[in-house]
Formats: sequence, structure tokens, C-alpha cells
Amino acid sequence: MKSTRLLSVLMLLQAHGRLSSRELAEKLEISERTAHRDMEALSEAGVPVYALRGAQGGWELTKGWRTKVPGLDEAELRGLLMAQPSALGDPKLAAAAERAFGKLMAALPGNMRDQAESMRARLHVDPTGWRPSSEDISTLPVVQDAIARDVKLTFMYRRADGDTAPRTVDPFGVVCKQNIWYLVARAPAGMRSYRISRMAKAVALAITFKRPAKFNLATYWKTSTSELSAQRGQYVATLALAPEAAASLRRWSPLSPAEGVQRGRELPADWVIHRVDFDSRSEAHFCVLGFGPRVEVLSPDDLREQVQADVAAAYGAISSRVR
Repeated sequence: MKSTRLLSVLMLLQAHGRLSSRELAEKLEISERTAHRDMEALSEAGVPVYALRGAQGGWELTKGWRTKVPGLDEAELRGLLMAQPSALGDPKLAAAAERAFGKLMAALPGNMRDQAESMRARLHVDPTGWRPSSEDISTLPVVQDAIARDVKLTFMYRRADGDTAPRTVDPFGVVCKQNIWYLVARAPAGMRSYRISRMAKAVALAITFKRPAKFNLATYWKTSTSELSAQRGQYVATLALAPEAAASLRRWSPLSPAEGVQRGRELPADWVIHRVDFDSRSEAHFCVLGFGPRVEVLSPDDLREQVQADVAAAYGAISSRVR
């Protein structure tokens, strides 16, 4: 709606100070003509906005003028409270967010503040997993500083295989996925994502870079993660599973029923046959051995033969010790 867009224009001008019609149009995804008409509508409504001509010109609000953000409705309040500071996971980030949250709560009208406190008392967010996490995000403030100032960032990066090497990148933004923080940046070889806990000796350089005008962090992340998901699951195995093995495997990997597959041997009637996507052959091998006699590999042949050979070798080693 136009009223919502006009409020967005005010928020953008207050945040950026001066914006051209083109910049407003890009940020709001409207035409420059519509942006120009919106500015005229604000002026006619008594908002002290004026235009500056020239190459460095644009639209500005009169210095010192601020608009009041309208009160939150109940749906907006509930949505805000769902994003509790504790969800950040990191103690320092959570503490800073809690202070900001407290200031916001104090600014709410009395009746809405009471309602908000009641909602918070009935909601708890536990960001920790059942397994302990060793995520170190001590470099995050340096990363955020480089992103805010559009300056290059240099750091030492430890890859998953343990190899460590220097990196110098153009930092575009940070993403938090299940309490794991990532830096999205432009490297010499193209766009890359870096796990912040693997970064060390981060330094924001005094070298600026130009951020692409139409880069959208959320859109990029969604696209890149979709591509990564498509690349995963390149090793497919067909397994015959006992009920308890199928239930356990289903918790962390999607199972696809395999129709018309011949069973390798006579299996109990309650066993099921599924196709399972694994990241690699070694992962499939590890998983199958873990289930022991509760799983049988029907295909591919190389996985079945390797598992049979490993089981035979293990049985032979046990037999020799028994003698």
C-alpha cells in the first residue's frame, strides 16, 4: 500500500540522510517516476523534504526532523517477541540485543508493555543443540565493521580439511544459520561463504570496494544454498532396513521408497526397502556398518561388496581371538 511505502521512504531517508530517486526506486523496487511522485506526496503532506540538484544531489529531510514510528499491532508485537535475544546463541551478542530489547520494551505504552512481558514469560528460546558446539565468533565484530564501512577484509581461514591460508575479500554481509555464522563475500575467484568460527586474525583494511547496487543478501543465500543442496546427495544407495533402522535413519536423511527392487535374501516381512541419498560413498559405508545386521545393501554393488568384506574381516578377527 502507498501509505506503507511512504513510511518506508521516511525510514530510508532518516537512515541514509540523502538518497536519489534512483536509489529509492532500487531499494523499494518501484520505478523512479513513482519514487518522485512519492516525494511530492510527502511534501504536500507537510513532511519537510527537499531536493538537492547536481551529481551528488538527491532527497533529504530537514536536519533534525524525525518521524514517530506508529505503534505496533498485536501481530507485529508477537512477531518481534518471537525473535528473542537469546536466540542469537553467543552470550555477548545476546547481552547487547537484550539491552536494546529492554529499551524498546520501555518505550512501549503501558498496556502493551504488560502484554509483551506476559508473552515473554511464556516463551523460552534455547539456541543450544543436544551436542555441544565450539563455534568461536570472536572475529564477528571486525567482520561487521568491515561490512558497515564497505572496506576489504583480510583474515586467515581454516578449511574443513584443516588447511589454513590467508584470504582478502570484499565482505557483503553475514548470515546466521542454526546458530552458525557465515560471511558472504566476493573473493578473487567469485562469491564465497566463509564460516566465521574458522576465521582468525581478521583485519578491516583501509581499502574501500564498490558493492553491487542490486545485490540482495537473502536472495543470494537462498540461491547458493539451493545449489549446494542440489550438489549433495550424489551417492545413492538402496537399502533394506529393519523398522528400527529405518526410523533412526529417517531422522537425519529423507528416505524414498524403492519399488520393484529384488531383495538379496529372504528378509523379515516388516523390513522396508528405501533409496537413500548420501553425501559420499564413505558416509554411506560408515552409516551401513553402524546399523550392523539391521540393514542390507541391495545396491550399488561396490558398497555391498565392501561392507561384506569388512564384516567378514571383522568376524575373522574375532574368531582368531576366540581360538
